[in-house]
Amino acid sequence: MLTNNLKNIIEAIIFTSDSPISVDKIHSILSAEGFEKREIVQILKELKEEYFLRQGGFTLEEVAGGYQFRTRPEYAGWIRKLKSSRVNPLSPAALETLAIVAYQQPITKMEIDRFRGVDSGGVIRGLMERRLVKIVGRKEIPGRPILYGTTKRFLEMFNLKDLSELPTVKELQDLEGYEGKRK
Repeated sequence: MLTNNLKNIIEAIIFTSDSPISVDKIHSILSAEGFEKREIVQILKELKEEYFLRQGGFTLEEVAGGYQFRTRPEYAGWIRKLKSSRVNPLSPAALETLAIVAYQQPITKMEIDRFRGVDSGGVIRGLMERRLVKIVGRKEIPGRPILYGTTKRFLEMFNLKDLSELPTVKELQDLEGYEGKRK
């Protein structure tokens, strides 16, 4: 009985999870019933393809080390109308700081300040309040300054499976060159 419903069970687990859920977590929920991780991975692939082919209002995406149902970007305007609130965009200073943390992590506030040329304390606090940056440890130097890194929420927000999906410096330079030619 459970085997026939495994796809539906996995779908329900993902649907009710409030954040991306990993294969390991799904397996831990289902392992008592004798399901193998490879079965779960295969069903996740099938579900992902079904939702992609369906071309509905949402898809199943692999993001931030797990799986999550996400609305298609082309419907973002409609979702905003439903929520009746404008998303507070990140300021240029916050985006700059977030990029520095993402590419240089783990990194201290002093190192961020050096990159930016200004004090970044307030910006870092704001990014921490938005759960995009977190404390990841302390640097083993005198004073033991705090080290910052990005969070799972950062990966979710930018639709990344992991940090390896960040564009390379060369890709960014190529894009910058392309954008400059368009002006």
